[in-house]
Amino acid sequence: MPSVVKINVLTVPEEQREVLEKRFASRAGAVESSDGFEWFELLRPVEGTDTYLVYTRWRSEEDFQAWMEGPMKAAHQRGGEGAPQQKPAASGSTLWSFEVVQQTGPKRD
Repeated sequence: MPSVVKINVLTVPEEQREVLEKRFASRAGAVESSDGFEWFELLRPVEGTDTYLVYTRWRSEEDFQAWMEGPMKAAHQRGGEGAPQQKPAASGSTLWSFEVVQQTGPKRD
């Protein structure tokens, strides 16, 4: 069964970029121990766009859905004890889904 890739496309105004990146940094470790998790990358736009890409790869669609319904949902609902709900840093979000059909890595001698 091929891995699945989920790319969350976030529209982030320039003044919110630092906020978004700090929020992701503060959640470091939140996804790594999830069953079926394979990879994460937060991609910052370099030029001509205000779109960040949040790349995750999962062993299966079921593993991704289990994370969405469990740990991810809980993390987004809690802002900490007595903490006010944080305003989203992104002004828009779209989720793209892919199956990995080919992959390669660097050749090793």
